[in-house]
Amino acid sequence: MSFTTRFAPSPTGHLHIGHAFSAWTAWRAAMEADGRFILRLEDIDTTRCKPEFDQVIFDDLIWLGLDWEEPVRRQSEHFEDYAKVLERLIALGVVYRCFKTRAEILEDIARAPHGMGEVYRGPADPMSADEEAERVARGESYAWRLSLDRCRDVLGARFGTMRFLDEIKGEQAADPDPLGDVILARKDVGTSYHIAVVHDDALQGMTHIIRGEDLFELTPLHVLLQTLLDLPTPIYRHHRLLTDAKGQRFAKRNRAATLKSMREAGMNAEDIRAKWGF
Repeated sequence: MSFTTRFAPSPTGHLHIGHAFSAWTAWRAAMEADGRFILRLEDIDTTRCKPEFDQVIFDDLIWLGLDWEEPVRRQSEHFEDYAKVLERLIALGVVYRCFKTRAEILEDIARAPHGMGEVYRGPADPMSADEEAERVARGESYAWRLSLDRCRDVLGARFGTMRFLDEIKGEQAADPDPLGDVILARKDVGTSYHIAVVHDDALQGMTHIIRGEDLFELTPLHVLLQTLLDLPTPIYRHHRLLTDAKGQRFAKRNRAATLKSMREAGMNAEDIRAKWGF
């Protein structure tokens, strides 16, 4: 299979220099491997994502000298695909409805035995089917959480032997325990970043996932979902993050670091690559 990677921003604002580094790193890797580079818009957050940012992203990437395959996949157009993934996980019995509020979750975490970490590890006693049906009928809000305990039951010995290759850090054990029972969907939003990214990476034939090291800790969860869904696990590369003079990561709220502001200031792509070392 041809080397295939992607850049997958969320159109919630203007791209910044950190995005430029990530996009350039992925594009260059694809070009050096005579492979494929795909652009995907991860816009399932329909409240924060705005269509007007789509074209700005395209303009910024063209200014950087990048090109990509068409058409661009917009996740907001494919909620039915992600709903089917959730249905498969429900059928496997590895997810459950969680009706707890954020405050109640924090209370549960605080009561957990010392050393259990600041993550939610599921209810001590499962909710009865009758109570669950009654609460659904009343229209109460809930989240679909992935049960790590049920994943262990379903996967058996495979759960403890999951691994992935990171081209920078080497072979890694895919241990999702530090993340606890994560949310995979909500009543009003039937998917999450985790479901959408795992589904789309497989659908679009990703052989390599090149992204920032801030997402490294989520990779075991994605490997778990790939294993449950019988999807291939790509090779990963979690690259360094660019930081400002204070050592802080760039954010979309930092207007001075946006590619749009740099373009408008008369800078060119060669200038910023030389300044930031990529």
